[in-house]
Amino acid sequence: MGNFDSDMRELRLGASITRRRIVQSAAGAALVASIGSLPRRANAAEGLVALVHTQHAGDNGPIDSMVAALKKFGNDKGFKTRAIDASDPATFESIFKSLGDAGASVVVATFLEVAEAMKAVAPKYPNTKWVQIFADPINPPIPNIRTVSYDYYEGAYVSGYFGGKWTKNAKLGYIGGVSLPPLNADFNALKAGAMAANTKATAVSAFAGSFQDPTKGHEIATQMYSSGVEYIFTDGAATDVGVIQAANEGADRYTSSISPAQFKLGPKTVAVLTTLDFGLSLYQNAEDALKPDFKGGHYTTKLAEGGVIDFIPSPVFEKEGPPEDVARMKQIWPEIDKLKKDIISGTQKVPFETKL
Repeated sequence: MGNFDSDMRELRLGASITRRRIVQSAAGAALVASIGSLPRRANAAEGLVALVHTQHAGDNGPIDSMVAALKKFGNDKGFKTRAIDASDPATFESIFKSLGDAGASVVVATFLEVAEAMKAVAPKYPNTKWVQIFADPINPPIPNIRTVSYDYYEGAYVSGYFGGKWTKNAKLGYIGGVSLPPLNADFNALKAGAMAANTKATAVSAFAGSFQDPTKGHEIATQMYSSGVEYIFTDGAATDVGVIQAANEGADRYTSSISPAQFKLGPKTVAVLTTLDFGLSLYQNAEDALKPDFKGGHYTTKLAEGGVIDFIPSPVFEKEGPPEDVARMKQIWPEIDKLKKDIISGTQKVPFETKL
């Protein structure tokens, strides 16, 4: 994996087509036409690296992080870059084909929903390297596709342990975007960590049904906080914004969030980050894809490996949070550091359980 500056921490169409789908498809067609107009590059150093993101930018989280990383990658490596909002699955194959026709050097695409389209298109463009972020393995592997998964549940376990030690009542909550096996595992690990720290700890979970619904996130979080939960682990991309807003509306309400961009949303409530730095992951995997020895296959990112997944205190909260809570955080942090080291070394096993 390559290095990356620390500042980067920062449906198919149915028989009855709605007006919204028509607009989406028209926009997708225009986008494909735009991509297709890109000239082929004779020199790879002057080529194109593209990000196809299936959730909208402006989430203060994964997508914003990847868009920023893509721009930085282009500046650092001398590549032309393009970030493409592909929220309509009906356009996935056409977008991938157009990028292949344009001679893209690397195409990075997000999340589970792009898998079938990528598998269909990538083999036809062997000179383009394809990276699927947050993905299941492809069996058998395709030589020019790398799928990337994240053992985020390891960070969730540390977060749960911290919450069980740090909060006054050891009542934790978890709010995810959609109930998927990896997110279910995150909650189960959070709960296991909390109970390892405090046998009286409790944890409840809920899913918003979307990674792009701050209103629903706010509604669920408000209910959790009102029931006595003090500490909510956010796992919902743009939905997390609503969770943080709910935390800001009362005392003894804290979050374990995902991105440094969220510090400004809750300087007194975003106490810690269980980071999953998708931007850093994009940068590292795009860098790998350009190497002559690049091979397709599956890559699993683990806790603190290359800095993508980690558990860190918020420096903003340390300055602006309640002094007694900050003092308690600093007091127990050596124990948190030891727990992380034990997980990384394999001394501490973290359960991976995908059923709720």
